[in-house]
Amino acid sequence: MKNIGIISKPGKPEPPEILKELIPWLTKKGFNVFIDRETSDILGIKGYSRSEMPGLVDVVVVLGGDGTMLGAARLVAEKGIPILGVNLGGLGFITEVNRSDIFISIETMLKGECSVEERIMIQADIVRNGEVMTTYTVLNDVVITKGALARIIDLETYVDHSYVTTFKSDGLIISTPTGSTAYNLSAGGPIVHPVLDCIVLTPICPHTLTNRPIVLSGESLIEVGLKSESEDVFLTLDGQIGVSLEKGDVVEVKKSPHKTRLFLPCERDYFQVLREKLKWGER
Repeated sequence: MKNIGIISKPGKPEPPEILKELIPWLTKKGFNVFIDRETSDILGIKGYSRSEMPGLVDVVVVLGGDGTMLGAARLVAEKGIPILGVNLGGLGFITEVNRSDIFISIETMLKGECSVEERIMIQADIVRNGEVMTTYTVLNDVVITKGALARIIDLETYVDHSYVTTFKSDGLIISTPTGSTAYNLSAGGPIVHPVLDCIVLTPICPHTLTNRPIVLSGESLIEVGLKSESEDVFLTLDGQIGVSLEKGDVVEVKKSPHKTRLFLPCERDYFQVLREKLKWGER
């Protein structure tokens, strides 16, 4: 583990400040450091495009929030490169290292004393007229949703080729365990322990009040067909990529062959994380 990539959230003042100390600290220890170009331009040093990173590094350190982490996870998924997330954003469910603990956490990681937790990812294929148009791999969720002015939409849903129901709703969230504390949680879905092998279906504001979230096996194939005539329906991936859908399109979702590998703080306790992030026990 000699080559370290660093990806940070553009526009935040903290990463350049941190890197002015972190880069020489790592270099002095004999590590090669690769900085994403958006950050390196601010520092006036050589940088690399994010698309180059997977072929250059053994580990990635992310300086930002969960959004930056999700982008990094998709970037390195195919190579299985482990990621250490430093929280400079908001909640930080997957960027678990605090800014004050950066150096000690990286030191522990480089000594091989940190555990690595594997999280399942899901793959989404958009099928139009019987052909796969495009494929995406995500860590958090795949969401089919209507636009601000669109009417309720009809989503014909199958699991392992068995008909489930046609959701009449504002949309449908298909979430990994990691994504269960994101949009899924806001829509009334369950919190799922992140190492479980399952997929969660959560309708958004369903017209039928008995439509409830469903927890499925991680081996399930989910097929969702758009039956509504609407020009304002979208597939969003990890809340960062949006694709317009047409009537008759089918979104096929299944577990990806790739996993996200996360370095965890040594003293990390998942339920402590939930208590702190969700303010459990506070009045």
